[in-house]
Amino acid sequence: MTYQNLLLETRDRIARITVNRPEKLNALNRATLEEMDRAFRSLAADPAVGAVILTGSGTKAFIAGADINELASLTAAEGRNFALFGQEILNRMETLGKPVLAAVNGYALGAGARSPWPARCASRPPPRNSGCPRWASGSSPDTAERSGSRASWPGRAQEMILTGEMVDAAEAHRIGLVSQVVPAEELMARTEALAGAILSRGPLAVRCALDAVHHGLDMPLGEGLAYEAALFSLLCASEDMKEGTKAFLEKRKAGFRGR
Repeated sequence: MTYQNLLLETRDRIARITVNRPEKLNALNRATLEEMDRAFRSLAADPAVGAVILTGSGTKAFIAGADINELASLTAAEGRNFALFGQEILNRMETLGKPVLAAVNGYALGAGARSPWPARCASRPPPRNSGCPRWASGSSPDTAERSGSRASWPGRAQEMILTGEMVDAAEAHRIGLVSQVVPAEELMARTEALAGAILSRGPLAVRCALDAVHHGLDMPLGEGLAYEAALFSLLCASEDMKEGTKAFLEKRKAGFRGR
């Protein structure tokens, strides 16, 4: 499968997707979104891939939101379709069944600020690199920005949405928008190490944990706890759980097989 706007490589069960439009600060146009859709569909079905890292090409930007040149020409119907398609791709990333991590190597605006679960590692870039600037172009906040308002920083998210404010990596870390801030030269190595640590765990347990977080956040507490218990019951019937508990008691490394 070939791509015009993405770079895709896989090593040690970790796939790296690089948005490759550095001249546009890796802004997302329709063509790039379509390629991302194909790439994530392919990776979801690939048993050789256990985790995905998303990053941007160059040193200036991770993803600078939507491509303004394309947004400027959208009709009402086209705008709705574009927004729905972007929402679909973000949802696919969160429900991939495999961890999707973001190596945020520069400006992360709009959809770029909505990095996927379970972790977002950011380099120490120039100040004011992450935010929600859609109002400045006369557009409304997108799925990325609304998702932040449902997370653990709703008040701060609403302030950023309404003002279009951008924040630096330190503030993004303080409010929980990124999970780690590291020197730029260490960014990819640290993100790959985090992906590797997740891959050392039982793949079925990781999948269920991602599922519980993604769906449980939308449920009332009682329903979320019941959903967690249902997932736990499925794991109790798995070979992986039997191997994991046995390995723990025998003080050895577990040999998980995803069954």
